[in-house]
Amino acid sequence: MPIRINLLAESQALEELRRRDPVKRAIWGGAILVGVLLAYSIWLQLGGIGAKREVNGLRTLIVAQTNEYQRVLTDQKKLGDANFKLAKLLQLSTNRFLNGSVLNALQLTTVEDVQLVRLRTEQNYVFNEETKAKTNEFNRVIPGKPASVTEKIVVTLDAKDSSPNPGDQVTKFKEAVAGSSYFQNALGKTNDIRLTSIPDPQGKFTIECRYPEKTR
Repeated sequence: MPIRINLLAESQALEELRRRDPVKRAIWGGAILVGVLLAYSIWLQLGGIGAKREVNGLRTLIVAQTNEYQRVLTDQKKLGDANFKLAKLLQLSTNRFLNGSVLNALQLTTVEDVQLVRLRTEQNYVFNEETKAKTNEFNRVIPGKPASVTEKIVVTLDAKDSSPNPGDQVTKFKEAVAGSSYFQNALGKTNDIRLTSIPDPQGKFTIECRYPEKTR
């Protein structure tokens, strides 16, 4: 039987040993792991760039919506101010003092031997400044008040008593004015009608009708 001699057995054994070398396998494993980590890092970076781009887009949208919201608030405040002024103007127009109503009431308020000589109307409007809200020492918020106008109206009646005894009809005229439905509604509960001057020798006297102050 022939004897076979493998002259490359030693080289093959060394090659096989090198192929089975754990250090080489560790290097290959490390290289693969590094490649995976590198790919993952690149993926994260790409994801971060995309997320940053999305955040910037959302931030731009938020800024735009915030500006739009501020514009809406500004327009809403302007609308509220306009409606408030319109309501006040409507209130002023519907509740304003009318000389015609006074004259009509005086035509229906007559007393024998008493003649109305002159009618004077005094209207004053006092501006009240706005009061800001503030916090007192008890940490309680005291609400403010908007600016307003106080209306003060005084109607003065100069009349003449032509009766034989001047002065006798003065009280009756004053009571007639106070009993007028117009003056009762206009003066309210105060019914502030005063005799400001007693009859002089010619029988002239003055009655003052002071309307309640109204703040608008």
